[in-house]
Amino acid sequence: MDELLTMSSKELTRLEVMQRLKDKRLTQKEAARILGISTRQVKRLWQAYRKQGAKGLASRRRGKPSNNRLDAGVIQQALDLIKEKYADFGPTLAHEKLTEVHKIPLSRESVRRIMIEERIWKPKRAKRPPTHQMRERRACFGELVQIDGSDYAWFEGRGPRCSLLVFIDDATGQLLELWFVPHESFFGYCEAARHYFEHTGKPVAFYSDKHSIFRVNQAQIIGLGPGLTQFGRAMQALDIQIVCANTPQAKGRVERANQTLQDRLVKELRLRGISDIEAGNAYLPEFREDFNHRFAVHPRSTYNAHRPLLKTENLDLILTHQKTGTLSKNLTVQSNKFIYQIQSDRPDYALRNAQVTVCENAKGEVTILYKNKPLSYTIYHKPARQAEVVDIKTLDRQISTPKSPPPDHPWRTYGHHLNGKPIQDTLPNGSD
Repeated sequence: MDELLTMSSKELTRLEVMQRLKDKRLTQKEAARILGISTRQVKRLWQAYRKQGAKGLASRRRGKPSNNRLDAGVIQQALDLIKEKYADFGPTLAHEKLTEVHKIPLSRESVRRIMIEERIWKPKRAKRPPTHQMRERRACFGELVQIDGSDYAWFEGRGPRCSLLVFIDDATGQLLELWFVPHESFFGYCEAARHYFEHTGKPVAFYSDKHSIFRVNQAQIIGLGPGLTQFGRAMQALDIQIVCANTPQAKGRVERANQTLQDRLVKELRLRGISDIEAGNAYLPEFREDFNHRFAVHPRSTYNAHRPLLKTENLDLILTHQKTGTLSKNLTVQSNKFIYQIQSDRPDYALRNAQVTVCENAKGEVTILYKNKPLSYTIYHKPARQAEVVDIKTLDRQISTPKSPPPDHPWRTYGHHLNGKPIQDTLPNGSD
Protein backbone atom coordinates (compact mmCIF):
# COMPACT_ATOMS: atom_id res chain seq x y z
CA MET A 1 0.00 0.00 0.00
CA ASP A 2 1.32 3.41 -0.97
CA GLU A 3 2.39 5.72 1.86
CA LEU A 4 0.59 9.08 2.14
CA LEU A 5 3.18 11.85 2.03
CA THR A 6 2.47 15.45 3.03
CA MET A 7 4.47 18.08 1.19
CA SER A 8 4.46 21.86 1.06
CA SER A 9 4.18 23.83 -2.18
CA LYS A 10 7.91 24.56 -1.97
CA GLU A 11 8.70 20.86 -1.69
CA LEU A 12 6.34 20.04 -4.59
CA THR A 13 8.22 22.54 -6.74
CA ARG A 14 11.50 20.84 -5.84
CA LEU A 15 9.99 17.43 -6.70
CA GLU A 16 8.94 18.67 -10.13
CA VAL A 17 12.44 20.05 -10.80
CA MET A 18 14.08 16.78 -9.68
CA GLN A 19 11.84 14.83 -12.06
CA ARG A 20 12.90 17.12 -14.91
CA LEU A 21 16.53 16.54 -13.89
CA LYS A 22 15.92 12.80 -13.98
CA ASP A 23 14.50 13.06 -17.51
CA LYS A 24 17.55 15.18 -18.47
CA ARG A 25 15.34 18.10 -19.43
CA LEU A 26 17.29 20.44 -17.09
CA THR A 27 20.87 20.93 -16.07
CA GLN A 28 21.78 21.37 -12.40
CA LYS A 29 22.74 24.99 -13.04
CA GLU A 30 19.32 25.72 -14.59
CA ALA A 31 17.60 23.93 -11.68
CA ALA A 32 19.51 26.10 -9.18
CA ARG A 33 18.33 29.26 -10.99
CA ILE A 34 14.69 28.07 -10.97
CA LEU A 35 14.72 27.14 -7.27
CA GLY A 36 16.74 30.20 -6.20
CA ILE A 37 19.41 28.12 -4.47
CA SER A 38 23.04 27.25 -5.12
CA THR A 39 24.21 24.47 -7.46
CA ARG A 40 25.75 22.73 -4.46
CA GLN A 41 22.36 22.58 -2.75
CA VAL A 42 20.79 21.17 -5.93
CA LYS A 43 23.34 18.33 -5.84
CA ARG A 44 22.34 17.52 -2.24
CA LEU A 45 18.64 17.45 -3.19
CA TRP A 46 19.37 15.26 -6.21
CA GLN A 47 21.25 12.72 -4.09
CA ALA A 48 18.37 12.59 -1.57
CA TYR A 49 15.85 12.16 -4.38
CA ARG A 50 17.83 9.33 -5.99
CA LYS A 51 18.05 7.43 -2.67
CA GLN A 52 14.59 8.01 -1.15
CA GLY A 53 12.46 9.42 -3.92
CA ALA A 54 9.93 12.12 -3.05
CA LYS A 55 10.28 11.30 0.66
CA GLY A 56 13.84 12.57 0.58
CA LEU A 57 12.63 16.06 -0.35
CA ALA A 58 10.10 16.32 2.50
CA SER A 59 11.14 18.04 5.71
CA ARG A 60 12.06 15.68 8.53
CA ARG A 61 10.96 18.27 11.12
CA ARG A 62 7.32 18.19 10.03
CA GLY A 63 5.04 17.31 12.95
CA LYS A 64 7.76 17.88 15.55
CA PRO A 65 8.04 20.90 17.90
CA SER A 66 10.35 23.70 16.77
CA ASN A 67 13.80 23.97 18.29
CA ASN A 68 13.20 27.73 18.65
CA ARG A 69 9.85 27.41 20.43
CA LEU A 70 9.26 29.69 23.41
CA ASP A 71 9.52 28.30 26.92
CA ALA A 72 6.07 27.66 28.38
CA GLY A 73 7.09 29.26 31.68
CA VAL A 74 8.21 32.46 29.97
CA ILE A 75 4.95 32.64 28.02
CA GLN A 76 2.91 32.16 31.21
CA GLN A 77 4.93 34.79 33.08
CA ALA A 78 4.42 37.29 30.27
CA LEU A 79 0.72 36.48 30.08
CA ASP A 80 0.24 36.97 33.83
CA LEU A 81 1.96 40.37 33.70
CA ILE A 82 -0.07 41.48 30.69
CA LYS A 83 -3.35 40.56 32.35
CA GLU A 84 -2.33 42.15 35.66
CA LYS A 85 -0.78 45.45 34.49
CA TYR A 86 -0.99 45.88 30.75
CA ALA A 87 -4.42 44.57 29.74
CA ASP A 88 -5.33 47.66 27.70
CA PHE A 89 -1.83 48.16 26.25
CA GLY A 90 -1.12 47.57 22.58
CA PRO A 91 1.38 44.81 21.66
CA THR A 92 4.20 47.28 20.92
CA LEU A 93 3.93 49.12 24.24
CA ALA A 94 3.36 45.89 26.18
CA HIS A 95 6.50 44.42 24.59
CA GLU A 96 8.53 47.47 25.65
CA LYS A 97 7.39 47.09 29.26
CA LEU A 98 8.00 43.33 29.35
CA THR A 99 11.53 43.63 27.96
CA GLU A 100 12.66 46.86 29.65
CA VAL A 101 10.94 46.65 33.04
CA HIS A 102 10.57 42.90 33.61
CA LYS A 103 13.52 41.67 31.46
CA ILE A 104 11.43 38.99 29.70
CA PRO A 105 13.12 37.95 26.42
CA LEU A 106 10.24 38.02 23.95
CA SER A 107 9.98 39.53 20.50
CA ARG A 108 7.30 42.06 19.68
CA GLU A 109 5.54 39.64 17.31
CA SER A 110 5.53 36.93 20.00
CA VAL A 111 3.81 39.32 22.39
CA ARG A 112 1.34 40.23 19.65
CA ARG A 113 0.57 36.55 18.97
CA ILE A 114 0.10 35.79 22.68
CA MET A 115 -2.29 38.71 23.12
CA ILE A 116 -4.29 37.73 20.03
CA GLU A 117 -4.56 34.08 21.08
CA GLU A 118 -5.75 35.05 24.57
CA ARG A 119 -8.16 37.62 23.05
CA ILE A 120 -6.56 40.42 25.04
CA TRP A 121 -5.94 42.43 21.89
CA LYS A 122 -7.93 42.31 18.67
CA PRO A 123 -6.09 43.14 15.46
CA LYS A 124 -7.69 45.91 13.47
CA ARG A 125 -8.16 45.87 9.75
CA ALA A 126 -5.87 48.45 8.21
CA LYS A 127 -7.80 51.36 6.75
CA ARG A 128 -6.94 52.81 3.43
CA PRO A 129 -4.96 55.93 4.21
CA PRO A 130 -6.60 59.14 2.97
CA THR A 131 -4.87 60.91 0.15
CA HIS A 132 -3.26 64.21 1.13
CA GLN A 133 -0.71 66.36 -0.56
CA MET A 134 2.77 65.17 0.36
CA ARG A 135 4.88 67.66 2.28
CA GLU A 136 8.51 66.81 2.92
CA ARG A 137 9.99 67.40 6.35
CA ARG A 138 11.92 70.61 6.85
CA ALA A 139 15.67 70.17 6.47
CA CYS A 140 16.95 71.82 9.67
CA PHE A 141 16.26 71.23 13.34
CA GLY A 142 14.36 74.25 14.71
CA GLU A 143 13.33 75.56 11.29
CA LEU A 144 9.62 74.82 11.89
CA VAL A 145 7.99 73.77 15.18
CA GLN A 146 4.39 72.57 15.19
CA ILE A 147 2.37 73.52 18.30
CA ASP A 148 -1.04 72.37 19.45
CA GLY A 149 -3.10 71.75 22.58
CA SER A 150 -4.84 68.43 23.30
CA ASP A 151 -7.81 68.49 25.67
CA TYR A 152 -8.13 64.97 27.09
CA ALA A 153 -8.75 62.99 30.29
CA TRP A 154 -5.01 62.55 30.84
CA PHE A 155 -5.45 61.29 34.42
CA GLU A 156 -8.38 58.94 33.59
CA GLY A 157 -10.68 60.30 36.28
CA ARG A 158 -8.01 60.29 39.01
CA GLY A 159 -7.59 64.03 38.49
CA PRO A 160 -9.14 66.94 36.61
CA ARG A 161 -9.48 66.95 32.84
CA CYS A 162 -6.86 69.27 31.35
CA SER A 163 -4.99 70.18 28.17
CA LEU A 164 -1.49 69.15 27.11
CA LEU A 165 0.46 71.71 25.10
CA VAL A 166 2.71 69.96 22.56
CA PHE A 167 5.70 71.47 20.71
CA ILE A 168 7.20 69.10 18.11
CA ASP A 169 10.00 69.73 15.62
CA ASP A 170 9.03 69.19 11.99
CA ALA A 171 12.46 68.04 10.79
CA THR A 172 13.21 65.44 13.46
CA GLY A 173 9.90 64.65 15.14
CA GLN A 174 11.41 65.50 18.53
CA LEU A 175 9.10 66.61 21.30
CA LEU A 176 10.59 69.95 22.28
CA GLU A 177 8.15 70.81 25.04
CA LEU A 178 5.19 69.23 26.85
CA TRP A 179 3.19 71.14 29.45
CA PHE A 180 -0.08 70.44 31.28
CA VAL A 181 -2.43 73.42 31.70
CA PRO A 182 -6.08 73.62 32.86
CA HIS A 183 -7.08 74.86 29.39
CA GLU A 184 -5.53 76.45 26.31
CA SER A 185 -4.80 80.10 27.05
CA PHE A 186 -2.33 82.84 26.19
CA PHE A 187 -0.50 82.53 29.52
CA GLY A 188 -0.41 78.72 29.23
CA TYR A 189 1.34 78.86 25.86
CA CYS A 190 3.65 81.60 27.18
CA GLU A 191 4.73 79.41 30.09
CA ALA A 192 5.40 76.42 27.81
CA ALA A 193 7.21 78.62 25.29
CA ARG A 194 9.41 80.10 28.06
CA HIS A 195 10.57 76.62 29.10
CA TYR A 196 11.27 75.72 25.47
CA PHE A 197 13.21 78.92 24.74
CA GLU A 198 15.31 78.56 27.89
CA HIS A 199 16.49 74.98 27.31
CA THR A 200 16.62 74.88 23.47
CA GLY A 201 16.42 78.39 21.99
CA LYS A 202 14.12 80.26 19.60
CA PRO A 203 12.87 78.51 16.44
CA VAL A 204 12.44 80.21 13.09
CA ALA A 205 8.67 79.68 12.97
CA PHE A 206 5.71 78.14 14.80
CA TYR A 207 3.09 76.17 12.84
CA SER A 208 -0.32 76.19 14.53
CA ASP A 209 -4.03 75.97 13.87
CA LYS A 210 -6.36 78.98 13.63
CA HIS A 211 -7.07 79.19 17.35
CA SER A 212 -7.80 82.73 18.51
CA ILE A 213 -4.62 82.59 20.61
CA PHE A 214 -2.56 82.60 17.41
CA ARG A 215 -4.72 84.45 14.90
CA VAL A 216 -7.32 87.24 14.85
CA ASN A 217 -10.27 85.48 13.24
CA GLN A 218 -12.81 88.35 13.14
CA ALA A 219 -12.53 90.07 9.78
CA GLN A 220 -13.89 93.39 11.02
CA ILE A 221 -11.14 93.64 13.63
CA ILE A 222 -8.22 92.83 11.35
CA GLY A 223 -8.49 96.11 9.48
CA LEU A 224 -8.62 98.25 12.63
CA GLY A 225 -5.15 97.54 13.99
CA PRO A 226 -2.02 95.46 13.49
CA GLY A 227 -4.11 92.27 13.40
CA LEU A 228 -1.96 90.52 16.01
CA THR A 229 -3.07 88.51 19.00
CA GLN A 230 -1.20 88.84 22.28
CA PHE A 231 0.76 85.66 21.48
CA GLY A 232 1.46 86.90 17.96
CA ARG A 233 2.72 90.22 19.33
CA ALA A 234 5.02 88.41 21.79
CA MET A 235 6.45 86.13 19.08
CA GLN A 236 6.96 89.10 16.78
CA ALA A 237 9.00 90.76 19.52
CA LEU A 238 11.14 87.61 19.65
CA ASP A 239 11.47 87.45 15.82
CA ILE A 240 9.51 84.18 15.57
CA GLN A 241 7.08 83.80 12.69
CA ILE A 242 3.64 82.23 13.23
CA VAL A 243 2.15 80.23 10.36
CA CYS A 244 -1.44 78.95 10.62
CA ALA A 245 -2.59 75.76 8.90
CA ASN A 246 -5.80 75.62 6.89
CA THR A 247 -6.69 72.07 7.97
CA PRO A 248 -5.68 69.66 10.77
CA GLN A 249 -4.12 67.37 8.14
CA ALA A 250 -1.69 70.14 7.19
CA LYS A 251 -0.09 69.91 10.64
CA GLY A 252 -0.38 66.14 10.74
CA ARG A 253 2.87 65.63 12.65
CA VAL A 254 1.58 67.19 15.85
CA GLU A 255 -1.89 65.65 15.35
CA ARG A 256 -0.38 62.15 15.13
CA ALA A 257 1.83 62.92 18.11
CA ASN A 258 -1.29 63.80 20.11
CA GLN A 259 -2.81 60.41 19.30
CA THR A 260 0.38 58.63 20.38
CA LEU A 261 0.54 60.65 23.60
CA GLN A 262 -3.09 59.90 24.40
CA ASP A 263 -2.13 56.23 24.36
CA ARG A 264 1.40 56.08 25.78
CA LEU A 265 1.46 59.05 28.15
CA VAL A 266 -1.88 58.16 29.75
CA LYS A 267 -0.63 54.66 30.57
CA GLU A 268 2.71 55.92 31.91
CA LEU A 269 0.89 58.35 34.21
CA ARG A 270 -1.29 55.49 35.44
CA LEU A 271 1.68 53.19 36.14
CA ARG A 272 3.34 55.94 38.20
CA GLY A 273 0.15 56.90 40.06
CA ILE A 274 0.29 60.51 38.81
CA SER A 275 -3.09 62.21 39.12
CA ASP A 276 -2.59 65.98 39.10
CA ILE A 277 -1.13 68.65 36.83
CA GLU A 278 1.80 69.56 39.07
CA ALA A 279 3.09 65.98 39.38
CA GLY A 280 2.42 65.42 35.68
CA ASN A 281 4.54 68.42 34.66
CA ALA A 282 7.37 67.18 36.90
CA TYR A 283 7.38 63.83 35.03
CA LEU A 284 7.04 65.19 31.47
CA PRO A 285 10.80 65.91 30.88
CA GLU A 286 11.62 62.25 31.59
CA PHE A 287 8.85 61.05 29.28
CA ARG A 288 9.91 63.50 26.55
CA GLU A 289 13.51 62.24 26.63
CA ASP A 290 12.40 58.60 26.35
CA PHE A 291 9.94 59.42 23.54
CA ASN A 292 12.60 61.24 21.52
CA HIS A 293 15.05 58.38 21.99
CA ARG A 294 12.52 55.95 20.47
CA PHE A 295 10.91 57.93 17.69
CA ALA A 296 13.03 60.95 16.67
CA VAL A 297 14.83 60.83 13.31
CA HIS A 298 17.93 62.57 11.98
CA PRO A 299 17.37 65.76 9.94
CA ARG A 300 18.63 66.08 6.40
CA SER A 301 20.86 68.98 7.46
CA THR A 302 23.11 69.12 10.52
CA TYR A 303 22.52 72.87 10.91
CA ASN A 304 20.63 73.86 14.06
CA ALA A 305 18.29 76.75 13.22
CA HIS A 306 17.55 77.58 16.87
CA ARG A 307 18.76 80.99 18.04
CA PRO A 308 19.71 81.92 21.61
CA LEU A 309 17.76 84.50 23.57
CA LEU A 310 19.27 87.97 23.38
CA LYS A 311 20.11 89.94 26.51
CA THR A 312 17.65 92.62 25.40
CA GLU A 313 14.78 90.09 25.17
CA ASN A 314 13.18 90.24 28.61
CA LEU A 315 10.70 87.35 28.70
CA ASP A 316 9.19 88.67 31.93
CA LEU A 317 7.88 91.66 29.97
CA ILE A 318 7.45 90.19 26.48
CA LEU A 319 5.32 87.25 27.67
CA THR A 320 2.71 89.48 29.34
CA HIS A 321 -0.72 90.68 28.31
CA GLN A 322 -0.07 94.18 26.99
CA LYS A 323 -2.40 97.08 26.33
CA THR A 324 -1.51 100.53 25.04
CA GLY A 325 -3.13 103.55 26.70
CA THR A 326 -2.88 107.32 26.84
CA LEU A 327 -2.25 109.18 30.09
CA SER A 328 -4.91 111.73 30.98
CA LYS A 329 -4.15 115.24 32.17
CA ASN A 330 -4.33 113.79 35.71
CA LEU A 331 -1.71 111.16 34.73
CA THR A 332 -4.11 108.24 35.00
CA VAL A 333 -4.67 105.29 32.67
CA GLN A 334 -7.45 102.71 32.81
CA SER A 335 -7.02 98.99 32.20
CA ASN A 336 -9.01 95.91 33.18
CA LYS A 337 -11.52 97.85 35.37
CA PHE A 338 -8.79 99.61 37.34
CA ILE A 339 -7.48 103.14 37.15
CA TYR A 340 -3.75 103.52 37.66
CA GLN A 341 -2.38 106.83 38.98
CA ILE A 342 1.15 107.52 37.77
CA GLN A 343 3.61 108.75 40.40
CA SER A 344 6.40 110.84 38.90
CA ASP A 345 8.87 113.52 40.02
CA ARG A 346 8.77 115.28 36.65
CA PRO A 347 6.15 117.98 35.96
CA ASP A 348 2.65 116.75 35.14
CA TYR A 349 2.59 118.43 31.75
CA ALA A 350 5.62 116.35 30.68
CA LEU A 351 3.59 113.11 30.72
CA ARG A 352 0.16 114.35 29.67
CA ASN A 353 -1.15 112.44 26.63
CA ALA A 354 1.90 110.18 26.72
CA GLN A 355 1.52 106.70 25.26
CA VAL A 356 2.16 103.98 27.87
CA THR A 357 1.99 100.19 27.81
CA VAL A 358 0.20 98.34 30.61
CA CYS A 359 1.75 94.87 31.02
CA GLU A 360 0.01 92.23 33.15
CA ASN A 361 1.54 88.83 33.85
CA ALA A 362 -0.14 85.53 34.76
CA LYS A 363 -0.08 86.40 38.48
CA GLY A 364 -1.94 89.66 37.88
CA GLU A 365 1.11 91.82 38.53
CA VAL A 366 1.05 95.02 36.46
CA THR A 367 3.98 96.97 35.03
CA ILE A 368 3.42 100.28 33.22
CA LEU A 369 6.07 101.14 30.64
CA TYR A 370 6.88 104.54 29.13
CA LYS A 371 9.56 104.41 26.46
CA ASN A 372 10.40 100.87 27.68
CA LYS A 373 11.01 102.12 31.24
CA PRO A 374 8.71 101.27 34.16
CA LEU A 375 6.68 103.98 35.90
CA SER A 376 5.65 104.05 39.54
CA TYR A 377 1.91 104.05 40.14
CA THR A 378 -0.85 103.59 42.66
CA ILE A 379 -4.15 101.79 42.06
CA TYR A 380 -7.32 103.81 42.10
CA HIS A 381 -10.47 101.66 42.04
CA LYS A 382 -13.38 102.70 39.90
CA PRO A 383 -16.25 104.31 41.89
CA ALA A 384 -19.40 102.31 42.47
CA ARG A 385 -22.16 102.84 39.96
CA GLN A 386 -25.24 104.80 40.94
CA ALA A 387 -28.74 103.35 40.78
CA GLU A 388 -29.65 102.15 37.31
CA VAL A 389 -32.98 102.23 35.55
CA VAL A 390 -33.97 98.78 34.26
CA ASP A 391 -37.07 97.35 32.66
CA ILE A 392 -39.05 94.36 33.85
CA LYS A 393 -37.32 91.99 31.40
CA THR A 394 -33.87 92.59 32.88
CA LEU A 395 -34.90 92.94 36.53
CA ASP A 396 -34.25 89.31 37.45
CA ARG A 397 -30.83 89.44 35.84
CA GLN A 398 -29.84 92.62 37.67
CA ILE A 399 -30.85 91.41 41.12
CA SER A 400 -28.60 88.72 42.56
CA THR A 401 -29.67 86.34 45.30
CA PRO A 402 -28.00 87.24 48.62
CA LYS A 403 -25.40 84.75 49.70
CA SER A 404 -25.19 83.16 53.15
CA PRO A 405 -22.47 84.72 55.35
CA PRO A 406 -19.29 82.67 55.79
CA PRO A 407 -18.84 80.51 58.92
CA ASP A 408 -16.54 83.08 60.61
CA HIS A 409 -18.82 86.08 59.97
CA PRO A 410 -19.47 88.16 63.16
CA TRP A 411 -23.20 87.78 62.53
CA ARG A 412 -22.92 84.14 63.60
CA THR A 413 -21.53 85.14 67.03
CA TYR A 414 -24.43 87.40 68.00
CA GLY A 415 -26.71 86.45 70.89
CA HIS A 416 -29.53 85.09 68.74
CA HIS A 417 -27.20 82.51 67.11
CA LEU A 418 -25.20 79.69 68.64
CA ASN A 419 -22.50 77.86 66.66
CA GLY A 420 -23.92 79.20 63.43
CA LYS A 421 -27.51 78.04 64.18
CA PRO A 422 -30.47 80.03 65.48
CA ILE A 423 -31.01 79.56 69.21
CA GLN A 424 -34.57 78.36 68.57
CA ASP A 425 -33.12 75.38 66.69
CA THR A 426 -30.96 74.44 69.70
CA LEU A 427 -33.69 74.66 72.41
CA PRO A 428 -35.84 71.65 73.39
CA ASN A 429 -39.43 71.57 72.20
CA GLY A 430 -41.69 73.90 74.18
CA SER A 431 -38.83 76.00 75.60
CA ASP A 432 -38.80 79.80 75.32
